[in-house]
Amino acid sequence: MEQNNNSECFSKADIQGQVLIEALPYIQKFYGKTIVIKYGGHAMVDEVLKKEFALDVILMKYVGINPVIVHGGGPQINKIMERMGIKPSFVEGQRITDEETMSVVEMVLVGTINKEIVGLLNKNNGKAVGLSGRDGNLIQAELMKIYKYSGDERPPEIIDIGRVGKVSGVNAGVISALENSGFIPVIAPVGVGPDGLACNINADLVAGAIAGELKAEKLLLLTDVEGVMKETGADPDGNIIREMIHSLNAEETQYLIDSGIAKGGMIPKLKACLKAIKEGVKKAHIIDGRKSHSILLELFTDKGIGTEITE
Repeated sequence: MEQNNNSECFSKADIQGQVLIEALPYIQKFYGKTIVIKYGGHAMVDEVLKKEFALDVILMKYVGINPVIVHGGGPQINKIMERMGIKPSFVEGQRITDEETMSVVEMVLVGTINKEIVGLLNKNNGKAVGLSGRDGNLIQAELMKIYKYSGDERPPEIIDIGRVGKVSGVNAGVISALENSGFIPVIAPVGVGPDGLACNINADLVAGAIAGELKAEKLLLLTDVEGVMKETGADPDGNIIREMIHSLNAEETQYLIDSGIAKGGMIPKLKACLKAIKEGVKKAHIIDGRKSHSILLELFTDKGIGTEITE
């Protein structure tokens, strides 16, 4: 019996040793590099996943990698809006944001969620600093319009979605100063518009723009699906069968957007990855944030997880 226990211990030790050996070349490769992580989905609300996320990010910093966190908060914003009797509305994955909605967005993202993430990292011996895109003109924005095409020769319909912005500039010096001082920047996706007022910007797009400006090694987008999915048929009951696409290049990614295969919230994620790749980020990844230690699995294992997007 004692021999069996010893054998089991040796087996566990061997597995743990292999994990560390597998991680070593990636730690060496990413040392001193910046990795931008868009934090969102279930990983932001499940208490176990929140703790694991914090530990993953802190570990990255301890081994010499510079994580930059951009967080979302859509479900939390929806919850507060519904309590206030405001119905959330979306067009192509973008929240329609009037002045009242903008006040709620900024209150939840900057005043609540950002502080919670910073507190969680600091509680676990990290050194995190929270920022809004309005701090130091970190994220400059211009108002976004969405064009709806009718499929004939008529001009497109212009849909006004309010104070929704797209990134027009990033003050990378603010982030670099924090990185060089040993801090982990945690950024709320609220930008400053040309009129000096706040703009609501999709967190995926902010993460992509920041990654591109910083020439980050990687962009990681945490979401609530395994990755980019494709339909492969139907089962005998007529249910659609989907499987994950493990790898995409920029042309294939653009096709998913243009053809309408990508829908809803996946559209800004793919656009964020494209922007980052075109501006010099080596790889972008859409990964399942519901998996335990998903960040470490993507960064430090040979197989990785999710969908990888390259140029």
